[in-house]
Amino acid sequence: MAPTQEQVTAALATVIDPEIRRPITDLGMVKSVDITPDGVVRVGVYLTIAGCPLKDTIRRDVTASVSRLDGVTGVEIELDVMSTEQRKELQTKLRGDRAPEKEIPFNQPGSLTRVFAVASGKGGVGKSSVTVNLAAAMSASGLKVGIVDADIYGHSIPRMLGASERPTKVEDMIMPPVAHDIKVISVGMFKPEGNTPVVWRGPMLDRALHQFLADVYWGDLDVLLLDLPPGTGDIAISVAQRLPSAEILVVTTPQMAAAEVAERAGSIAAQTHQQIAGVIENMAWLPCPHCDERIAVFGEGGGQTVADALTRTLGSRVPLLGQVPIDLRLREGGDEGKPLVLTDPDAPAAAELRSIAATLSKRGSSLKGLQLGLSPNRR
Repeated sequence: MAPTQEQVTAALATVIDPEIRRPITDLGMVKSVDITPDGVVRVGVYLTIAGCPLKDTIRRDVTASVSRLDGVTGVEIELDVMSTEQRKELQTKLRGDRAPEKEIPFNQPGSLTRVFAVASGKGGVGKSSVTVNLAAAMSASGLKVGIVDADIYGHSIPRMLGASERPTKVEDMIMPPVAHDIKVISVGMFKPEGNTPVVWRGPMLDRALHQFLADVYWGDLDVLLLDLPPGTGDIAISVAQRLPSAEILVVTTPQMAAAEVAERAGSIAAQTHQQIAGVIENMAWLPCPHCDERIAVFGEGGGQTVADALTRTLGSRVPLLGQVPIDLRLREGGDEGKPLVLTDPDAPAAAELRSIAATLSKRGSSLKGLQLGLSPNRR
């Protein structure tokens, strides 16, 4: 016996749009459902744009979902494209009736998304590797996570996550690609093919950051991580202005030269009135391949030195969240787009990164920066 219309609709409700991460039935993407007496199901599906990069994924998922129903002898998919009016309706459904200035959702009263800005004093300390693996560990634990590759000149997050798809634009809204269940946006996704440099000055950098935060449809994230460029330049200042509630994660290596620069990068919080979530010491040691000793390739104590110095500067405790050992597989995973915390979660470096991610995830919510809607009693 052929399946009923209700059964097919229920099956389609289990198909999640790979970009928006919501059922296609909720998004108005199901155009039509026709069922022949002999069990052939013909499904019409609206794509958000012509040439949708994930149309094959949608076709595959719809086919697989409907094929599981009893009585189905075949599935035929017809793809169509939303009209301008349908895309506007979708935008309204996702964003609501928000003002045209496109406010940053993470600044809105009641936002429960925790924002971490991952900073370093200088390049080469593994800040992006730490960002990617923290995000992957948080996502694997069940959190909804996003990454903004705010290192405009040195963008590397797409490669490290294996995010090869380009963003999709629906009206004036950008759908971010998803890799390892992490939503990600980077200027590298908008560049022409090839390793061409980005030559932008301050105002353009600030505009790009605002678009990444306001124009991208992030959905309901638990955590958003921003991979900042090294130092205290334009982007760091823009983040402080655009996301005043963002917490800073300072990444350093053990040697004093890196620690001193990292301390300066973290000290910006004293001027921007941001909170520092803690310090992460990367490349803390190299496990001896022939013994149980730790080889201090880059010296020792830099992470604790930065944490202590920032504690004195800010007048509140800044913890050393963890010390990540050197692991060749961490670098290899970054080159291959496979975070170590996913491919080998029990490796010493992965275990330390997962522990740091768990610490950051467990921290209780705060009322700091939250508008409570109270007004003073006037007499």
